[in-house]
Amino acid sequence: MWIDLGYLGLFLASFLAATIIPFSSEFVLSGILAAGGNPALSLVTATLGNWLGGLTSYWIGWLGKYEWIEKYLRIPKVKLEKWHKKVEGKEWWIALFCWLPGVGDIIAVVLGLLKSNFWFAATGMLAGKALRYLVWGMLTLEIISGL
Repeated sequence: MWIDLGYLGLFLASFLAATIIPFSSEFVLSGILAAGGNPALSLVTATLGNWLGGLTSYWIGWLGKYEWIEKYLRIPKVKLEKWHKKVEGKEWWIALFCWLPGVGDIIAVVLGLLKSNFWFAATGMLAGKALRYLVWGMLTLEIISGL
């Protein structure tokens, strides 16, 4: 379904994977590349979608509404408080790890809750997510070329 929508599907899958839907957008990226999609455009689209999704999680955290975070992101308050302690004082570089499966969304929300510097969080997220898709895309293209 996502692949059928082309670059729009890749953008939406990447965005949603960084916010409310727990799945891997890398598979959609691989599908687009396997179908002959432009590698540079695919990587930029996936990165931009995932980055904006991460910034959405950051924004929800910034608002500090625990009930929203629990309802829409399905992250329990106890888990947020635990991560708050781990992140505090390291906000400027920890945003690089917002790409990590399972904990990346929590990191983005906690960065928002901490009211960390937006530009540090945004650029760190962008760099981490871009590197993630670059590595995944290169691996995918290598596998495709070997078939």
